Amino acid sequence: MPELTVEPADYGDPRDAADLVMLLDVYARDPMGGGERLCDEARAAVVPGLAATPGAFSLIARLGREPVGIVNCFTGFSTFAAQPLVNVHDLAVLPRHRGRGIGRALLRAVEDEARSRGASKVTLEVLSGNARAKALYLALGYGDYQLDPEAGHALLWQKLLA
Repeated sequence: MPELTVEPADYGDPRDAADLVMLLDVYARDPMGGGERLCDEARAAVVPGLAATPGAFSLIARLGREPVGIVNCFTGFSTFAAQPLVNVHDLAVLPRHRGRGIGRALLRAVEDEARSRGASKVTLEVLSGNARAKALYLALGYGDYQLDPEAGHALLWQKLLA
């Protein structure tokens, strides 16, 4: 079996850019990614957009030369800790490669990168019905964000803008 590697994506490298778009498109088509392919505009704009976004970084997992997983992250700032934080925005593994530790390897690489950036924490979001992802995140020590249990846990809300 080929060796699993996790490496930073070089947004200026055509191979990395193509692999990133392919992996993100497979994720978008998955029910946990919305179930629809990336539109042509997003396919064309996502890599330049990531490259232009301060603090953005992506990691690509490969088995040998085959891209099998991706994580896209953004560096933010925790005001309460007064330190950087890293948010996992997308984490995806190709369906035929799930259950092989690729997601775990990607998250461990994110945590290493977060530590190297002086981050106080890693945040992520997960759909409540994504049992497989939730099991992985719990196994790695992730959990609901809360300050006071009586106030409840944080919810991620959105408002789409035209």
